[in-house]
Amino acid sequence: MGRFFAFSMAFVTLFGGFGGLVWNVGHATLGLGGLSISLCELSDADKVVVGAYLEANADQLETPAGSDDAPVTFVVRPGETAGEIGDRLEGQGLISDAELFRRYVQRYGLDAGIEAGEFTLRQTMTIPEISRALQNARRPEQTVIIREGLRLEQVAAQVAEQTSIEEDAFRQLATSGWRAQAYASGLVALLPPDATLEGFLYPDTYRLPEEPTADDLLERMLSNFDERVMPAINVAAGDQGMGLYEVVTLASIVEREAVVAEERPIIAGVFQNRLEAGWTLDACPTVQYALGSAENWWPRFTLDATDAQSPYNTYQNHGLPPGPICSPGLASITAAAQPAETDYFFFLADCTKDDGSHLFAETEVEHYQNYARCGGQAP
Repeated sequence: MGRFFAFSMAFVTLFGGFGGLVWNVGHATLGLGGLSISLCELSDADKVVVGAYLEANADQLETPAGSDDAPVTFVVRPGETAGEIGDRLEGQGLISDAELFRRYVQRYGLDAGIEAGEFTLRQTMTIPEISRALQNARRPEQTVIIREGLRLEQVAAQVAEQTSIEEDAFRQLATSGWRAQAYASGLVALLPPDATLEGFLYPDTYRLPEEPTADDLLERMLSNFDERVMPAINVAAGDQGMGLYEVVTLASIVEREAVVAEERPIIAGVFQNRLEAGWTLDACPTVQYALGSAENWWPRFTLDATDAQSPYNTYQNHGLPPGPICSPGLASITAAAQPAETDYFFFLADCTKDDGSHLFAETEVEHYQNYARCGGQAP
C-alpha cells in the first residue's frame, strides 16, 4: 500500500504540474505504456513516474522468472528495441513481465547499452541481472590454442588447423614478414635483424575476430610476450650475463628437454654450468631441430645424428645455437633466466621411472655409470 501511495502521489503531482502530458495506462493497473517520450530521453517528470512504477514493483524486479538454473542462449538481433527484446525474454521464460523489463532499462539508461550478439542467461536471474548481462555481448570469434614446445612450422600448422588463417601466410609473417610491420611490441627491437620469431610465438589461448588475419594473431602473441615475460625476465637475464634472446634460446632447449616441472631449473643450471666451463651443450633437441623436416619435425635422436653439419648441432658447436628451437612456456623461460645453482654437468632420462624424470651427475664417470645402468655402453 505504501508503494501504491508513493506512486499515486507522484502521479497526482505530475498531472497537476504537467497537465499537457497525456498518459495511457494500458499495460496494467500501474502500467506506463503510453509515455510519449523516447526511452533514451526521459524528462525529469517521466523519471519520477517510472521510478515510482519500479518502486511499486520492486518485489517482482528481484524475483526470478523460474528456478531452472540451466544456461539459456539468448540472441539479440541488430536493431531490436528494448520492447521487442523484453517480449522475447518473456516468451522464453527468462522474465515474467516484459513491460517491467522495458521500464527498468529505460529508467537506468541501460536500453541504449544493450548490444547485438549472443548471451548466456538463466531463469534464476532477476530483471536487473539480465539487464546488466545484456550490456556485454559475446561477439563471433575464432580461438586458437598454442601449446609449449612447438617449432615455428608446427605453430603455423596449428593456427591453420584451428582458424581460417592460412598456414603459409602465418609462417611467412613469423619468418620474415614481421620486420615490415609496425608492431608496438618492445620485443621487436631486441631481436637480431635477421631473426625469425621462432621462440617468441608465446604459447597460450588466443581469441581472434570472426575473420582474423595472420597479423591479428601475431600482434596478440607479441603483446602477450611483452606482458607476461619481458618485465621480470629482462632483469634476470642481465643477472646471468645474457640478453633476452639468449635466455629464450636456452629456455627453448629446456622446454624440449624437461618433462617434470621441478627439473626445469636444474636442467637450465646444467646447461649454464657447461656454458661457463666452455663445454659444448650436447643438447639432443638441437640436433633434432637441425634434422627436422615436414615429414617429421622432431626425428628420433641417435648418436649418429650428432655428426650433423648444422650451426644448431650443439654437439659440434660451442655455446648456444643461433636462436631458439621452439616456443618455450613461461616456466622454461623463468628457469633459463634463474637457473638452479647446482654442481651437475650431466643428465639423461631415468630408465628406472616412467615419468620423464632424469638422472643427474656431477662428473663424467658418474654420468657413464648412469648411462651403463640404463643399458648404454660407455666409451
